[in-house]
Amino acid sequence: MPQSSINANAGTNGGAADVQIGPVGSSWYFAICALMGAATVVFVVLSRTKPRQERIFHYITAAVTMVACIAYYSMGASLGRVPINIEFQRDSLPGTTREIFYVRYIDWVITTPLLLLDLLLTAALPTPTILYVILVDEVMIVTGLVGALTASSYKWGYFAFGCAALFYVLYALVWEGRNHANAMGKDVGRTFLICGALTSFLWTLYPIAWGLSEGGNVINANSEAFFYGVLDFLAKPVFGGLLIWGHRNIDPARLGLHIHDYSEKDAFIKNPKEETGSNFAPNSGNAGGVTNANANQTV
Repeated sequence: MPQSSINANAGTNGGAADVQIGPVGSSWYFAICALMGAATVVFVVLSRTKPRQERIFHYITAAVTMVACIAYYSMGASLGRVPINIEFQRDSLPGTTREIFYVRYIDWVITTPLLLLDLLLTAALPTPTILYVILVDEVMIVTGLVGALTASSYKWGYFAFGCAALFYVLYALVWEGRNHANAMGKDVGRTFLICGALTSFLWTLYPIAWGLSEGGNVINANSEAFFYGVLDFLAKPVFGGLLIWGHRNIDPARLGLHIHDYSEKDAFIKNPKEETGSNFAPNSGNAGGVTNANANQTV
């Protein structure tokens, strides 16, 4: 199937590239696709153990792996890619064009904001901060895509823009997010530390993978597939499992996530005035109305 899928789709999007995945790379992409799909099912099933008001992290995490599953299916079938002229031609990789999977960046432009949303909601950061960090993350992904599709040395300018955006995202996680999460309680701080540290470490490896593959044409397409596949597996299903486990005893309301459901026993639906007056502070100025004094100090 891997070789047949490569042959069947060789003529799409500009034709075959000189440096492209073979049957091994295709099989690897399909394997990661299966793992992403299995993780999605697990996260959705686990969500059924919680009331609907408390499933937000399950749904966000399942959405991440669902999108990644489709992206890896596309890459395994050698779709969602385009041949680009190589800036650095090497004897070990003969040819003048290399395939660039733009579907990978479509995946990232959807899933990396969701991963950040998982983390930043866990830390109960203010909504404006969350939105700005996600915007910078989108800049990081888009500049990576434009750089990958650029055949000249100008690609490294986009690489620099992307790295600058990455540094800000890491700052938001390592400093602002960690301090805010610690103020929300030991269990929240521990969950954020584990998941945030994993994400921060893995995300620093993505520019290296980019530089060795799309950027510098140092490694072949199969090695690129293994590099990105391992990173994505750790950054999505493994991250998701750790996050869901960490949230098993954390009430989202503690994080300012006051979610209501008309079909379940919900005090707010029955008596919104009483609920608003006693537990909800919409004008408190921080994430979702959290009134924790220590949390306010870190905003």
